[in-house]
Amino acid sequence: MLKILFGLLLVINGGLYAFEHGYLNSLIPPSHDPLRLKQQLNPDLLKLVPLDKEKAEAGKAEKVAAVEPEKIPQTVEKPAEKPVEKPVEVLACTEIGNFDAAEAKNFEAKLTSLALGERLSRRQIQENARFIVYIPPLANKETADKKGGELKRLGVDDFFVITEHTALQWGISLGIFKSEEAARNHLAALNQKGVRSAKVGPHHLSAPKVAFQFRRIDAATKANLDKIRTTFPRQEARACT
Repeated sequence: MLKILFGLLLVINGGLYAFEHGYLNSLIPPSHDPLRLKQQLNPDLLKLVPLDKEKAEAGKAEKVAAVEPEKIPQTVEKPAEKPVEKPVEVLACTEIGNFDAAEAKNFEAKLTSLALGERLSRRQIQENARFIVYIPPLANKETADKKGGELKRLGVDDFFVITEHTALQWGISLGIFKSEEAARNHLAALNQKGVRSAKVGPHHLSAPKVAFQFRRIDAATKANLDKIRTTFPRQEARACT
């Protein structure tokens, strides 16, 4: 039994000695790379091909994109701004007057082209002018109209034939004034133009006059209204009371 154990120890020691001194290399292939490459078939034909630089960068970018998606700035479109419209200037209320019945009818007829509708209203005014510059009553309407033509040839346009059934019917009014001084100054100006038959006299309570009120009209309508008013020189425009 001891002989067998001794023999096994000798075999083991012999095997270790042979392994350490490389006697067993032909039986056991080496595990390190240089010797393994030498044992490969045609090792000289093996070449390390470097990865293309652009592909490498692209691959790197793909990896980065996979980890963190590219942040694309989003532009928020602002809604288109509407142009600011300039507010239209509107007059609250203006008044033109005072007309007698005949003048009021003529004036109102000229206003139809403006299509004012509810923006136009009338009101009666009872006025008591003190002094009148006038030409005394003539025989009839034809004679009064003829006298009116003579006044126009003298350059007098601000007058009207009195048609009401009063003491001055078929006379010609050349202006009504609140003071005698203003009436006489106007008479003097008429005399310089060649009007000789005019006089100054008291003007008693007259028939109601008509004033026209215009509400919420714009600048363009006001300009057209002023053009119409110029054909009635004795009438004035004023703010509504």
